[in-house]
Amino acid sequence: MNIENDILLLAGGIATRLRPVTENIPKSLIDVAGKPFILHQLELLKRNGFVNIILCLGYLGEKIEKFIKDGSEFDVKVRYSYDGENLLGTGGAIKKAMRLSSEVFFVMYGDSYLDIEYSEVFKFYNKTCKSGLMTVYKNNGLWDNSNVIFRNGKIIEYDKKKRSNEMNYIDYGLGIFKKQDLMNYPANEKFDMEEYYKYLLDKNELAGYEVYNRFYEIGSFEGIKETENYIINKKVK
Repeated sequence: MNIENDILLLAGGIATRLRPVTENIPKSLIDVAGKPFILHQLELLKRNGFVNIILCLGYLGEKIEKFIKDGSEFDVKVRYSYDGENLLGTGGAIKKAMRLSSEVFFVMYGDSYLDIEYSEVFKFYNKTCKSGLMTVYKNNGLWDNSNVIFRNGKIIEYDKKKRSNEMNYIDYGLGIFKKQDLMNYPANEKFDMEEYYKYLLDKNELAGYEVYNRFYEIGSFEGIKETENYIINKKVK
């Protein structure tokens, strides 16, 4: 079943932790298991029913567009939104891309590999009648710093800076939002999505959905190795 709603991939970062590899290529084009990472993402999203993808680009983004083009070669439709001369942060990049997006849309990071059932997340979101949804994973500080208190199916607290011992969940990296609500959010041109998540939580407009497959990412060299091993082993099985 196709998901007609757009999914935005945030792929505009400068990837300083991967230097010198990313001095000449963007993180999305790093080779993982024999092909540029973004192809693994597109294959994953296509398997989950996505056909409309918006790439939010910044640093060396033109190289990604030159490689992916309109996405037809990979059986998806890809459009592009660029930060411009100055990076806008995750929130600013998403807000700028709103001119292209569907009324309800997904957001995922361009360096994440999230192997879950996206349609199930969407079904849950549609039942909540909330403005936004955050997927969470019981991380217990293992794969990265936990930043969410999630209890009885609800997000109680979310903070990436002020952490507490009760935070044993983490923002998994997949969100769902309503275009109109985000457009009405009073923010500067540059802001982080953490701010918007907190804003929705304060208004009781943020749903939480627990996932059980750990996340993989290519934000570090260790992360690249783990992601590569996961993709290779999954294909072998």
